[in-house]
Amino acid sequence: MAKEEKKTQVENKERAKVSYPLTKINFILMGICLLLIIIGFWLMTGDANVGNTFNKNIFESSRITTGPLIAFLGFVLMAFAIIYRKKDNKHTDDNTNVTE
Repeated sequence: MAKEEKKTQVENKERAKVSYPLTKINFILMGICLLLIIIGFWLMTGDANVGNTFNKNIFESSRITTGPLIAFLGFVLMAFAIIYRKKDNKHTDDNTNVTE
């Protein structure tokens, strides 16, 4: 009887564990992606044309290519950071040890 009680206690503890959809690694990855997005938008900033003067800096490669690519990469990786789930080695298939 004592074995059954211990078994049910262990099962109850396992059920009582709260499983959150996002883990610590998800938040770290999302922070890195947010940093990439901020860097991308920062690279796109700069002086605009003022009055009748033409500013050639609006056509710099960092403003029209590098910045948008880094920001876009940050947005795409953000989706993967949210979806990412660490592989759990604890739960293996019980049928692997079955011999016929």
